[in-house]
Amino acid sequence: MSSDNSNSNNTSSANNLANGEPAKISGQYHSVKGTVVGALGNLTGATTWQEYGKQEHAEGEAEYKAAQLKGYAEGTIDRFAGKKDAIVGAITGDRTLQVEGNAKEDKGQVQQEANS
Repeated sequence: MSSDNSNSNNTSSANNLANGEPAKISGQYHSVKGTVVGALGNLTGATTWQEYGKQEHAEGEAEYKAAQLKGYAEGTIDRFAGKKDAIVGAITGDRTLQVEGNAKEDKGQVQQEANS
């Protein structure tokens, strides 16, 4: 974290966001790492570390929130698709489709709850 590269490199949280693949664990890691680096900067008076820590913490928080939103949206899609399949299965008498639809709807609900 020398002054010549601390703010010029994106953290992997920023890269994950840019690639559309945010992850909760990565976001939490970078949030905590940023907090620790910032605290070390505060203790030592190293403004570069303070700035880097603040940036990495913010990027980690943003990645975590983006991963939550993505997971919730995927759960919503699964719930609606499952509901549709369950209804179609019930109307057509396709018990297998109905059961699969109900399972997909339940899976979507669990995913929504895990990301709300």
